Amino acid sequence: MENDASQSKTSSGSPNSQSQAIEDLRYIRETMARASSFTAVPGWGTVAIGVTAVGAAAIAHGQATPEVWLLTWLAEAVLAVAIGSAAMVRKARTVGAPLFSGAGARFVLAFLPPLVAGAVLTAALHLSNRFDLMPGTWLLLYGTGITTGGAFSVRVVPVMGLCLMVLGVVAFAAPAGWGDALLAIGFGGLSIVFGTDIARRYGG
Repeated sequence: MENDASQSKTSSGSPNSQSQAIEDLRYIRETMARASSFTAVPGWGTVAIGVTAVGAAAIAHGQATPEVWLLTWLAEAVLAVAIGSAAMVRKARTVGAPLFSGAGARFVLAFLPPLVAGAVLTAALHLSNRFDLMPGTWLLLYGTGITTGGAFSVRVVPVMGLCLMVLGVVAFAAPAGWGDALLAIGFGGLSIVFGTDIARRYGG
């Protein structure tokens, strides 16, 4: 009996059982991480938004009046929302991530308020004829939304948001003529770079 108990004790503490326990813990951690992170941020959709933003910057820069310039960027915003929404829904279905519950709901709720603030400030700046402040405002608040929403997503998303926020600060300090170039870098270049990374590392 003592030998049986000793063998049982030795078996339970064997390297194989310890290795299995470690693997089980790793699996549990990874499962919990996936459950608490919103993984449906669309990489290729973000790339598409970046491409359209570069085109919008080129078109806007050639406009004769600030009102037409603003309309160009507002049209780009509508297009970006359409692309982003469609791509996010498609990826959510692919990876099985719910959009309006759990991490998905937290992502949306954290992402939207800065965008609403940006829309209100855009109207106020338009009424005040301060078109020169719009690029910095857009980059800063969009970056804020990406950062706060990204807290519930994969790590690269808030990093992208922080880069946009820094670029927004630069836009406030830069000459007004740099606005379209900075918007092209932020909405265009950063979206393409980070979107490609998200697509390659997190399934599209």
